[in-house]
Amino acid sequence: MNKKLVVLGGGTGQSVLLKGLKQFPFDITAVVSVCDDGKSTGKIREEFNIPAVGDIRRVLIALAETEDIVEKLVNYRFCSKGDFDGHTVGNLILAALTDIGGNLSSGIKLISEILNMKGEVLPLTDECVTLMGEMEDGEVIEGEHHITLSPKKIKKVFYKEKAKANPEVLEKIKDADAIILSMGSLYTSIIPNLLCKDVVKAIDNSNAKIIYVCNVVTQPGETDNFKASDHVKLLNKYLGKRKVDILITNSEEIDPEIVKIYETQEQKDLVVVDSKNIKIEHINKPLIKIENNIIRHDNVKLALEIMNILIK
Repeated sequence: MNKKLVVLGGGTGQSVLLKGLKQFPFDITAVVSVCDDGKSTGKIREEFNIPAVGDIRRVLIALAETEDIVEKLVNYRFCSKGDFDGHTVGNLILAALTDIGGNLSSGIKLISEILNMKGEVLPLTDECVTLMGEMEDGEVIEGEHHITLSPKKIKKVFYKEKAKANPEVLEKIKDADAIILSMGSLYTSIIPNLLCKDVVKAIDNSNAKIIYVCNVVTQPGETDNFKASDHVKLLNKYLGKRKVDILITNSEEIDPEIVKIYETQEQKDLVVVDSKNIKIEHINKPLIKIENNIIRHDNVKLALEIMNILIK
């Protein structure tokens, strides 16, 4: 029987991980935080009062087994001087199917039939939730987009509303062999999944291994100066009784010129892997690839490491 994985996340990092995992014999459930409120997603949220669909779209494509043209169609972004400017076809389709199906979960199931999915995608909640950020100076900022844009350091995040977890998410966590916290923005992509008390309770009651795939670079305003152990400490702060069991980090050397580009152009630094401060099972291997000066995890190598963990 295939190992059951629940991958918690949102954004590009989760999509990269899923593209690798789908090539292995896993039973995959991707749980996506739905608090994004920028660009096309933000406009659709405001107009139709539905959860964020942008990260859902990315994850659907990551797990889809379709022709390239379908991926291009779903990700196609209009560029015009009218109301469609900035919208992606996939976001509009998800908004329509949410209305047809009655909620976002139903809408996702409808489009999944078309995309020939290698796994299941679930929104963390079917409710429209707003992420709030309390900054180190005490200012409270409303909305993921504004939190991300703020130059201030984040102290904590929480939801404006009481977020009710999707019951299917809780069932999947209960039956999982592994719960994977994907690479991505900690405060605005990963931790939002842990702000639902029912999700944390389900993780506490699960026998699944909790695996965290650490980011390769820091995120301005979120994880400045964070070492690998700091990422784990922050996640553990939002988890319940159960904490991260296994940490996966990258050991591959990166060209200093590329490091300099990240430092000067994006204000991002390499995450230092401080092994002496890591007290849990730690896998540190070459797990990245660099294309056009962009650092990305090698999703196949990463998925293979996760497979190795689960067959021990």
